[in-house]
Amino acid sequence: MTTMKMILGATTALAMGTLSAQAGGIERSVFSPAFLFENGNYFEMAFGSVSPSVSGVALGVGSGDMASSYTTLSGSLKYQLTDEFAIGVIVDQPVGVDVAYPGGTGYFFNGSNAEVNSLQVSLLGHYRFSPNFSTYAGLRAVRTDGMVDNVNLGATTGFAPTYDMTTSKETDYGYVVGVAYERPDIALRVSLTYISEVTHDFAATDNLPFPGNVGFSTTIPQGVNLDFQTGIAKDTLLFGSIRWRDWSEFTIAPRGGLVPLSTDNKDTVTYSLGLGRRFNESFSGLVSVGYEGAGGGTVGNLGPTDGFTSLTLAGVYTAPTGMKVTVGASYGWIGDATTSGIGGQFTDNNFVGVGVRVGYSF
Repeated sequence: MTTMKMILGATTALAMGTLSAQAGGIERSVFSPAFLFENGNYFEMAFGSVSPSVSGVALGVGSGDMASSYTTLSGSLKYQLTDEFAIGVIVDQPVGVDVAYPGGTGYFFNGSNAEVNSLQVSLLGHYRFSPNFSTYAGLRAVRTDGMVDNVNLGATTGFAPTYDMTTSKETDYGYVVGVAYERPDIALRVSLTYISEVTHDFAATDNLPFPGNVGFSTTIPQGVNLDFQTGIAKDTLLFGSIRWRDWSEFTIAPRGGLVPLSTDNKDTVTYSLGLGRRFNESFSGLVSVGYEGAGGGTVGNLGPTDGFTSLTLAGVYTAPTGMKVTVGASYGWIGDATTSGIGGQFTDNNFVGVGVRVGYSF
């Protein structure tokens, strides 16, 4: 059962990462402690590509597909210092936005663009009290910046001009703390993780002709993750997660809230559940479903989605050298949403995601 856990570990991590593609609307990666539980020293890299298709209608005018495709890249390194203590480093992209309403459609926001970019480095320590109980904790540094271009303020604020705004790049800090329980004989592991919020105080410039403080604060919200896996039969693993994020704390509102680019966001709870199967010593695979319920009410015009349901398939090849190559794909059904201000109806939208993860024990 322990061998099965090692073979399937990278596969389950890839599935959980792919499922974050639409979680909370702007979440791009989900913290997972799985790499800390690999035997010995361990290194992995992961690449993902997500193609959302998001369009809606307001007053009989179609928006066109306003969600751009994007890619993610992450890496993790674990070094086992003693039998009880290991350190780990994760580099990833926790949040992101890529919005591009097509021009020439006549829609209120045609030609509007928005971007949020981030980079996160986490330094962790993992200590085992016994073969069954362990704890992990660490610090996170998050760098974030963003911009909007040609946003129609008349639709939401009554101002006539279109709005352009660019923020400074800000680096701020948070932490992670978690505990885990394991039963290696049945491949059981349950981990509970708290991820702190990180608040950025942005300086910004915009194109409005009257003076004022353009800068604003934005909080990348706190969250709690419950991850689990357990063997349920020979060479078969059940795994899943429940993840809460405090997205109601997230706003983008320059000039003291005069320009509400992203407000009234709702907390999210995201679920995943899957089965993994080892077919032989070299190959295993999984199927997993994900779900995030709709928050209800209206949503912002720069993020016109509300929840999702997804299906993920993945397989992993384990080479005799210990290298593991995992390939997975997800298809997601994005929840219907009504946008604020103009009452845009965004329905029947979806996303496709693919990912590759390469892990190596040394």
